[in-house]
Amino acid sequence: MKEHDEKIPDPRQIEKEIGEFLSRKFGGSVKIVSPIVFPQEAPLKKAEIPQKKEKKINFDLIPEDLVSYLDQYIVKQDDAKAILATKICTHFNRIKYADVSPEKTSEIVGNIKNNILMIGPTGVGKTYMIKLIAKKIGVPFVKGDATKFSETGYVGGDVEDLIRDLVREANDDIELAQHGIIYIDELDKIAANRQIMGADVSRTGVQRALLKPMEETDVDLKVPHDPISMIQEIERFRKTGKRDKRSVNTKDILFIMSGAFSDLPEIIKKRMKNQDIGFGAKIISAQEEVDILKHVKSEDLIEYGFETEFVGRLPVKAVFDNLTEDDLYEILRNLNNPVILGKKLDFATYGIDIKFESEVFRILAKRAFEENTGARGLVSAIEKALLLFENKLPSTNIKKFSATVSLMDDPKGSLKKLLEISNTKELNKTFEKLELEEKKIINEYITANKKILSNKYNLTLTPSRIDIVASYYCKNIMDIGNAIKNIKSYYDDIKKIELYFFKNSDINIVLEENAIDFIIKRMINSGIKLNNLYKKLTNEFENGLKLIQEKTGKNCFFITKEALLAPESFINQLIKDELRNSLTS
Repeated sequence: MKEHDEKIPDPRQIEKEIGEFLSRKFGGSVKIVSPIVFPQEAPLKKAEIPQKKEKKINFDLIPEDLVSYLDQYIVKQDDAKAILATKICTHFNRIKYADVSPEKTSEIVGNIKNNILMIGPTGVGKTYMIKLIAKKIGVPFVKGDATKFSETGYVGGDVEDLIRDLVREANDDIELAQHGIIYIDELDKIAANRQIMGADVSRTGVQRALLKPMEETDVDLKVPHDPISMIQEIERFRKTGKRDKRSVNTKDILFIMSGAFSDLPEIIKKRMKNQDIGFGAKIISAQEEVDILKHVKSEDLIEYGFETEFVGRLPVKAVFDNLTEDDLYEILRNLNNPVILGKKLDFATYGIDIKFESEVFRILAKRAFEENTGARGLVSAIEKALLLFENKLPSTNIKKFSATVSLMDDPKGSLKKLLEISNTKELNKTFEKLELEEKKIINEYITANKKILSNKYNLTLTPSRIDIVASYYCKNIMDIGNAIKNIKSYYDDIKKIELYFFKNSDINIVLEENAIDFIIKRMINSGIKLNNLYKKLTNEFENGLKLIQEKTGKNCFFITKEALLAPESFINQLIKDELRNSLTS
């Protein structure tokens, strides 16, 4: 009986003992390996059957709205903006329409996507434009270089990896990833080499690998022969008991591709010269030389080295303009441009505030244009001009730095003179002058775009509030949109005070717009917190307003800026006015 009472040994313990025995007898050459025991998948009860989740695309943009958004960031490229905004809006609105009214679209056989080909030289804003659009729409976005596909030796592998990257960008939300944007640059590099006789397998193979994803296919998220992917699948099965095949359908993923296509103009010219039409010579005249790419046709791309099927999957073509010296100047003057904002951030990391003289932008634009690399030349020009100061100033006590024309002309001499100046008042005077210039430019920009910006950020932009935004922009490193957004956040927080006051005192107060602006300034400049601000308003106004409420029955009071500056005088005058009114009525 005793042996029946003994505890049955644990399987893990038995495994451990056998392992130790084998180790003693045979050394490390023999080991025991336990099979992985998968849990049985329990059948779902009727109530547990998951309902199919309806896809909903939160998209309500129209092309003109998207163009207006792009205009805030990108100089020139009007045709490209219009084409991309129109076709991208149509793409996402079609998805939304199909979800809302599936019965109206179910009879359409096939799915022709508005995949886009962007053609234009380097540095004209192709990648920047797509990043802005993806951010505005709120869909996941990944970028890849076509050259990497041909270098791997495993044709098609990297194409599917881009789709898996899209899922990672969507925080593992497959439905969101299925409405993302994949951007492939350097497309011209996978065109078949026209100098090679016969098929250029390495490049045409990549084109063929892209065909299915560009149209519609299912991509398995599990990477074949990847041990990490297999382990993750085993762990997921252990936890859930489910063997889901996780895949992404590419039907609604928008593919946007771009390249410089440097030899394409010659192919287009050749085609036009061979046409027996009178206007051919006019189109290829010297005046039209820059715009020759705008006459591109599918047959030109096929001649360039692309498969017919591949070209057919890129029905929309957008040609980008070359940037002139004036265009580069306008880019630098744009308040949202990442070049100047990035340089401000570089100096800010050392606690140095930098301001630019307007004429400096002319000099930088001229130098960048000479580099012949489009907007990318701006980065090179500004780095070359300011690197010496970025190197030396962090070791000094200078915290306000003015980038002037004299500094551009003679960096070493200007630095020496800068370090010799002991009177910081002289330095600050130049800085304050440039700060006022910058603030004036911001005021003019917001005033000119007041209606658009007010509607976009749902904030009334009075002259006083425009001035607040301009000051905020000057003191912080961000684009105009984020500056307005932050002021709107202050505005919303202050409006909450009215609600708190009513809940705690049963008194309605309405803060006038000038009072709100006054409070915003205080919150920005002194860093006063909302809770402290509410306590201060309660201490200054609650008792007086309650007294008036008890005497007159009035329950709604308008608080002005003057009331905030002199609360006691305001309350006393209000009591007198209300008592006088009650006596006369």
